[in-house]
Amino acid sequence: TFYSSLKREEIDAALAANESWMAPHHWVPGMSRLVVTIQIWIVQYQGKIVIIDTGVGNRKQRAHARMDNLNTLFLPWLEAIGAAPDKVTHVVNTHLHQDHVGWNTQVVDGVNRPTFPNARYLIPRGDFEHFKKLHENDRKSAGNGFGDSVMPVVDAGLVDFIDGPSELADGLTIEQAHGHTPGMVNLYLNSNGQSGAFCADLFHSPLQMALPDLNSPFCVQPDAARKTRRAFLERVADTQTLVMPMHFGALVCGY
Repeated sequence: TFYSSLKREEIDAALAANESWMAPHHWVPGMSRLVVTIQIWIVQYQGKIVIIDTGVGNRKQRAHARMDNLNTLFLPWLEAIGAAPDKVTHVVNTHLHQDHVGWNTQVVDGVNRPTFPNARYLIPRGDFEHFKKLHENDRKSAGNGFGDSVMPVVDAGLVDFIDGPSELADGLTIEQAHGHTPGMVNLYLNSNGQSGAFCADLFHSPLQMALPDLNSPFCVQPDAARKTRRAFLERVADTQTLVMPMHFGALVCGY
């Protein structure tokens, strides 16, 4: 479901008009349902191992059935590609929605402990303040992720707050992209004449690239989200930038 100035029938018409490239990997016409996945990106660069968002996590109680008490092989998968938890140097949470912070911690003996004990966790301060207030006032509205996946790494002293543009490594930069949430960030990688953009939840579906005024129901600042989305598209269009969102179906990224 998308919130926008468009009526449902207009959105349905837009989906039908774009069926040739949206179906079946991004939209299932027979069900009129969008395909939304959850990605975790790992960057091995200049001696650093950086995880960009940590998904839902295992054994986490979540209101959404598809996210509740998962039991995936995420940790063996990381080790298989040379990114074992103790080798990870940085974790970047682009924003603090529950499907982006879950593996910040893992349940050990019934307690949520940092999954990446040697990493610095980079968290947007604007999001931290926003979701901390929600958590204190109504824990359900914080999506359950704040208490079990954010505060434990803060309490462990592993967090550096993102207050503005910064450089994580030579050619790997962090920039603010607020709108979906008050503090969301994007990451840009420029190396060997190539460029990539980790654009978090600017998009939940490629349809938003064709219709950038479409917001998801989870956009906290709808007008800012639309403005940020359009600015991003204007920035990367025709540049051969590899765009890497978090929620696309296969193929999960593109130029």
